[in-house]
Amino acid sequence: MPEEKNPSVALDRHFSIAQIARQWGVSCDTVRRHFERVPGVLRLGHTENKTKRRYVTVRVPERIVRAQHALLTKAVSS
Repeated sequence: MPEEKNPSVALDRHFSIAQIARQWGVSCDTVRRHFERVPGVLRLGHTENKTKRRYVTVRVPERIVRAQHALLTKAVSS
C-alpha cells in the first residue's frame, strides 16, 4: 500500500457537496464546480457508459473546505 503524504487527512471529517452548499448558502452546482479539480477531494463511483449514467459520490475533507473558504474570503476582501 503506498504511503500517503498526509495520512491524518483520512481521519478528518468529510463533507458532502450538499452539506457545504447549505453551510455556505450557495447551490450544490456551485460547490461541485468549485471543488471539481481541487486536489485531495474524494471522488467515489464509476464513469458513465452507453447504458448507465455516471454516479460519483464526492466527499471533501474538512481541512480542504476550510482552506478553500479562506481563499475565497481573502479574494473577496482584497
